[in-house]
Amino acid sequence: MPVLARHLLAVTLFASLCACQREAPAEFPPGAEAEWPAYGAAPGGGHYSAATQITRENVRLLRPAWVYRSGDLRLPRPANPEAGEPMGVRASSWQLTPILVGDTLYGCTAFNKVFALDPATGKEKWRYDPGVDTDREVMVNCRGVASWKDPNPRGAACEHRILTGTLDGRLIALDARDGTPCRDFGDQGQVDLHAGLGQFEEYEYSVTSPPAILGDRVITGALVLDRTHNHMPSGVVRAYDVRSGRLLWYWDPIPPGASHAVDEAGRPRYRRGTPNVWSIISVDAARDLVFLPTGNTSTDFYGGLRDGSDHYSSSVVALRGTTGELVWHFQAVHHDIWDFDTPAQPTLFDLRRDGQRIPALAQPTKMGHLFILHRETGEPLFPVEERPVPQDWEVPGEYLAPTQPFPVKPSPLHPHRLAAEDAWGFTFWDRGACRRRIASLRNEGIFTPPSLDGTLFYPSDMGGNNWGTPAIDPERGLLVLNTLFMPAELKLIPRERCDMASGDPYLTPQHETPYCLRIEPLMSPLGVPCSAPPWGTLSAIDLASGEKRWEVPLGTLEHMAPWPFSRLRGAPNIGGPSVTASGLTFIAATPDRYLRAFDSETGEELWKGELPAGGHATPMIYKRAGDGRQFVVIAAAGHFGMPDLAFSDQLVAFALPEAHPRDPR
Repeated sequence: MPVLARHLLAVTLFASLCACQREAPAEFPPGAEAEWPAYGAAPGGGHYSAATQITRENVRLLRPAWVYRSGDLRLPRPANPEAGEPMGVRASSWQLTPILVGDTLYGCTAFNKVFALDPATGKEKWRYDPGVDTDREVMVNCRGVASWKDPNPRGAACEHRILTGTLDGRLIALDARDGTPCRDFGDQGQVDLHAGLGQFEEYEYSVTSPPAILGDRVITGALVLDRTHNHMPSGVVRAYDVRSGRLLWYWDPIPPGASHAVDEAGRPRYRRGTPNVWSIISVDAARDLVFLPTGNTSTDFYGGLRDGSDHYSSSVVALRGTTGELVWHFQAVHHDIWDFDTPAQPTLFDLRRDGQRIPALAQPTKMGHLFILHRETGEPLFPVEERPVPQDWEVPGEYLAPTQPFPVKPSPLHPHRLAAEDAWGFTFWDRGACRRRIASLRNEGIFTPPSLDGTLFYPSDMGGNNWGTPAIDPERGLLVLNTLFMPAELKLIPRERCDMASGDPYLTPQHETPYCLRIEPLMSPLGVPCSAPPWGTLSAIDLASGEKRWEVPLGTLEHMAPWPFSRLRGAPNIGGPSVTASGLTFIAATPDRYLRAFDSETGEELWKGELPAGGHATPMIYKRAGDGRQFVVIAAAGHFGMPDLAFSDQLVAFALPEAHPRDPR
């Protein structure tokens, strides 16, 4: 850096520090109390906090309040075929959203250790280690835990339970007071979720999202590893008695009319390769409904061997909470051969229309399609059209759905096509390279099928919208969500030409099918996406009209590109937003290492706070009367799929500066 530039930077930093010191903390109104008792703030999601102490006027004063170091972090390692690691090792990805129940904040580390913190200071109260061997896991992540309270407490142990799933396929119940296992739950505090699944490699089946709680039932699905082979473990969803751990019901997503298998003792044997539920489950206690966002049937990019097993793939499925019986299902992608899982929590809200309140559900998708459905029937509340999609394909044994569902409103958040003339680059040279590469690929827009010569994959299986969305502001009738725009090249490779020992990071096996798979981000020679920025946005949808209220670029290329390109707005992102009653939207999600606050009414960016790594999680927001302060908390750990390779183990809390000792009220 030139001497003059260094001098100017030093002066600027000194001035900003002085300004911070001169700005005396002020008295702020106490605002409403607000817990955050479930992953999505409510059992039906929404990421909404009633807290109002932080406002559009004072949000600029937010400061770090405390930091919790989990101590659990796995750094990436490159492929090393000679050491038996042809695919390398992914970094851990801590996508935690903690919960606040009573006077304690609960969460899990990326290695599945469960902890309890003082919500005012971040000081650890207790920690429980389930003993997961993370060296045996491909995906190392924990999004959260769940809470259950006995409605008739008597002061006994485990009347308040913290429920968590593990990467090695267990469901565990802990006493919320001290973290000791609840010995009356299953086998000394845990249930083995491997039961009925048959033989498989441990890394193929993991629980990464928190279970759902409905009355005295704890309900869980699991992540089944993508792109591995055609005989993966079942995607069964199961409900257990939260006190005893006894299996109450299961939903095995087999096609209608198929029979359920049992072993010699009459115990269920779940069908392999069925759609799994790896994301967040919602419940509606008043209607006794459980809502599942389903993933894809094995294998993700070749469906010629499915034989109807993808009937419930890439859908929203509603079950009766007491029995597990199917109530309805809505499929967002027919015969999904693009890994367009339903990634996000089905989010419940009341839609106001013609003076009535309609029980509704919002379901974002990786395609950028946002479906608004009637919660009781699954019928679309805005028009959805079945439209013809590309039908010419060159993959022997495969077949295609003739049509796909397209929402008319809200209009798609992601473009359906990227043409060669739309190519982008920093320079004429790399833009030309992108143009030639796009022109070389099969490219008929969204739902162009995988091919042997290469298909333009846009939107790709990263999104569109992913697991962190959406947030709903009921005060303003807004749905807020972030969108990713990242093109890729998708190619099926005949089995005889698959070199799985090559160390190619973009190659995955799809064993037991005729093809392995290669998906590579479509980047220019200078390392930027071949589509024009923004590559990430934040949008607000008016729930009454279905119209987009506003859309703004999210994040910058800071830490990823040199100046002046670092100032480009709209970075790749993965994570989610949360909203407050005071009209603020908080989101990190970008690799430029900031937590941001936006005006929910207009999309104007009002504040940003620096993080040690990208906050690829969803913020949680709470305010306790005893603390006297409102906090915004984000897990800032980085993400293996993001371009900024910064990783951390920190949970960071922001709050307004204290003007006086805590109000004892």
